[in-house]
Parts: sequence; structure tokens; C-alpha cells
Amino acid sequence: MTGGRPGPAARRGGRAASVRPVPADLAAAIEAFLLHLRVERGLAAATIAGYGADLADFARSAAADGWAASPDAALGYLARLAGGAGPGSRTLRPTSLRRRTAALRAFYRFALAEDLLTTDVAAHLDLPREPRILPDPLTVAEVDRLLAAVDPDAIGEGGERRRRGRAASSAAVLAALRDRALLELLYAAGLRVSEALRLDGDDLDLGEASVRVVGKGDRERVVPVGDIAVAWLRRYLAVARPALAAADRARAARGGPVFLSDRGRRLGRSHAWALVKRAAVAAGVAGRTSPHTLRHSYATHLLEGGADLRVVQELLGHASISTTQIYTHVTGERIREVYARAHPRA
Repeated sequence: MTGGRPGPAARRGGRAASVRPVPADLAAAIEAFLLHLRVERGLAAATIAGYGADLADFARSAAADGWAASPDAALGYLARLAGGAGPGSRTLRPTSLRRRTAALRAFYRFALAEDLLTTDVAAHLDLPREPRILPDPLTVAEVDRLLAAVDPDAIGEGGERRRRGRAASSAAVLAALRDRALLELLYAAGLRVSEALRLDGDDLDLGEASVRVVGKGDRERVVPVGDIAVAWLRRYLAVARPALAAADRARAARGGPVFLSDRGRRLGRSHAWALVKRAAVAAGVAGRTSPHTLRHSYATHLLEGGADLRVVQELLGHASISTTQIYTHVTGERIREVYARAHPRA
């Protein structure tokens, strides 16, 4: 970020007039803060990018000119994001507003410690109450339908092979093997989609039916993988992945990415989201399903099956048990539903 320099949107044209120049001292302070996060705190690249995006939005706002003078600039900016009046007003979701506030607090604490300002602005920035949104998991039957919606063995049947030809059908089978293996792993191990897509070959131990995962905060955990998912992973790794890897012959460290795109590169998040959405439509559970829904369903089904809460916490990679406890509310609701349907005097 450079003071007075228009961003990419301005350079593309059409929106240049709406992009404010960033004050040079604020741009320098943000750059120093992001360097601090990377070098001294060792945060993950994705986390630093999130801080950078949030602070860039603040830097381009009307409040940025008085950023170091008083808490008013930051408070006014957050108020407009909460739906207040004034230029630039918009209403963020509570979770997004909380994240934006946390980014500003961390930045202002750093700026005060580095003597870039004399007022403790961070002390005036209260985090909004974190909304408690209960997850909406799928039932076991719904998960089964969603996973079965991606069936490599059904491709090429009927007129498909005649219409598109053998080569096209073969490529579709390879992609379907990859997609089915990814879906099975997301549910079998309860992984975040980012964790699954970051996996390299060295992270898989199919002989021990486990996967090594590096989650939030660089916390590492080893998660067991069920037999069905292992079978699909073996099939994908033996049949589809070598063919996909041939599209990019660059040498890859740590065994290379497990899940590859059609071009032989690491598969992206957008593909995973689109994949789950398509499977959800086919399974009749569209509208409330994302890759994270499989993680919610994994945790809920474990607890319903009698798993200990602490074990589920370890499997999910949660730093705090309070994060995992949200699933106890979900299973409690399910227990009441079953009771209401089954008990003759309910």
C-alpha cells in the first residue's frame, strides 16, 4: 500500500473517481504492521491477507485522514459499517463487523506501541458481541445422497459416450474421481475446505488411515479417515491424480498437492464450493449447504454417536472447548425432535 497511489480498481478505470488516495503515513503504518504480523508473530499468509484487506478498506474510507488524531475516525468508520448514516455507510454482517473491529484494534495497538500515535485508540474499540449461530448440519441420509451425487462410475453410460466422445468422457471420469475423493475426505475427517486443499502427498498416510492437518494458528493434528474415504482416495491417487499431474510437470515438494485441477495445479476453493453446491442440488439439500456444512455434519454425527466432546474438539482442531460446545446445542435439538416424534405422550 502506497500513500496517494490509486488501487487496482482505479487503474482499471470506471471507478477511479470513487477511490480515495491513502494517506502516506497510514499506508506506511499498515505496511509496518503487516510486516510485524509476518516476521515477528509468524501468522499464516491467509490471516495476514485478511488483515491487509480489512485495513485497506479503512485506509480508503473518508475516516482515514484523521486516523491518528483521535478515536473518532475509527469509531465513525465502524459505525458506518454497522449501518449508520453518512457517506460509505453499509451494513456488514455481525461476524464481518467483529472481524473488521478486531483488525483495527490490533493495528492501533501496534501503532501505539511503535509511537506512531499518542492516543490509545484501541481502548475505545469494543468488539461487537459475537453472534451465536447454530450450525445447520445434514442428516446422515442427506450426507449419503450428497456424496453419491458425484458418481464416476455413472459417467459414460447411455448417450454420454456417444455425444461427447471417449476422450471427453475419460476426462470427466478423472474429475469425478477427484471430486468424490475430496467430498468423502471433507466428511470423513471433518476438515475445513482450506485444510483439505492445502494437503500434500506427504500428509496422507492411507496405510494408517489418517491425515496430518495444519489448521488455524498453525496447529497441527492427525485425524483418522474412515475406510470408505480411504478407498476413494486410493482410487483417485492411483487412477486420476497421475493423469492430472501430467498437465504440469513442475517438480513439487512434499509429494505435491493431493487435489489437482485439470491443469495440474493445486485445486482452488472456488471449485470446491461449486462442487458442493452442485452435489447439494442433486441431493435435494440446496440452499443451506457449503463445504463447511460437511464439517458441521461430521461433528454433529460424532456427538450423536456418543463421541466425547473433548475428542471432537481435538478432531476439529478447535483451540477452545467452547467452540466445540455449539454442537451440543444442535444434538440437543435433535434429541427433542426424536422424542417428540417417538414418545406416545410427547
